[in-house]
Amino acid sequence: MAKNLKLKAARARKDMSQQKLADAVDVTRQTISAIERGDYNPTINLCIRICKALNVTLNDLFWEGTTND
Repeated sequence: MAKNLKLKAARARKDMSQQKLADAVDVTRQTISAIERGDYNPTINLCIRICKALNVTLNDLFWEGTTND
């Protein structure tokens, strides 16, 4: 699985630490870290919660092949 640099960039744009995002979506910081590293494939429900917390779309963060790769 590839690293999720889109998630890391979106989180940085919101000036959120991994811990702040984790708290916002009710997971551990380690889960957010694993998603960013590409070591964990989140459920669709978690993806939606992350997108809402970062005010982005699923396509923005999780769709491969977009121009933001």
